[in-house]
Amino acid sequence: MTRRYGGGSSFGQLEASAPFRDAGPTPGRRPMIAGKAPAHRRWVTLLASAATPVVIAGASLALLFNPWWVLPAQQRAGVAAITGLPDAEVARITTAIIGDATIGPPDFAVATDGAPVLDVAERGHMRDVYGVLRAFAVLSAIAGSAVAVLGLRHRREAWWWRAVGRAALATAVIGVGAGLLFVAFFDAAWLAFHAVFFPEGNFAFDPRVERLTQLFPTSFWTDAATTVFAVGVAFAAAVWLISRHVARRLEAGQISHHVDEGRTNGVGRGTPQRQGS
Repeated sequence: MTRRYGGGSSFGQLEASAPFRDAGPTPGRRPMIAGKAPAHRRWVTLLASAATPVVIAGASLALLFNPWWVLPAQQRAGVAAITGLPDAEVARITTAIIGDATIGPPDFAVATDGAPVLDVAERGHMRDVYGVLRAFAVLSAIAGSAVAVLGLRHRREAWWWRAVGRAALATAVIGVGAGLLFVAFFDAAWLAFHAVFFPEGNFAFDPRVERLTQLFPTSFWTDAATTVFAVGVAFAAAVWLISRHVARRLEAGQISHHVDEGRTNGVGRGTPQRQGS
């Protein structure tokens, strides 16, 4: 409250002033109108909400195409006993298949004892897998680049970290629900997943004679699904906690900055200011 005296009134005049009004707007910022965020902020928030889950999913799915995780998972699933091949040969074949699926070219022509490991139908399916992976890799790269560029630009903005944190929290919650459903109803979820991404239907193989399902049996995929969802939820929770912490620190710093500016400009000192004569 700032007192003003004079102006022709015997009782003086009282004028209410909002806290920190004298500090003025922060340089380079658009003024807020009735609590409504600027259009730029709304679009950036929407982009962060869409890109953050893609980045988290991409980082989590990278486990499936990493021999350091896949080979031990195959050992837990007993792939050597299923295929009748030594562990070293299983590792060689699996590493070659992963390399073709992620780096290419998608030939999938790995052989053992002079005979191709995968038949024509299996190689065709794996080429479809290669195409899906390439598309998702491009999408993940675009999302990651967007988050990196916008994050660098708005790293000192609490609202940016709040937007990323909300997206990560939503991803964690959805990941918990989806993971439980996927594991509980694995067969139905497996068929639904393949029907969406491989509508050609070339994903049904005979585990008695075809190597692809022997190398990657059902027990391997349940282990993989559990691990991927668990890693994704943990990653999303970590992003949420970090984003919330950074946002709180930035908000505390902004409040302290405004208080200091207000004191410098004489706001809140409790001393009436005389104006006029």
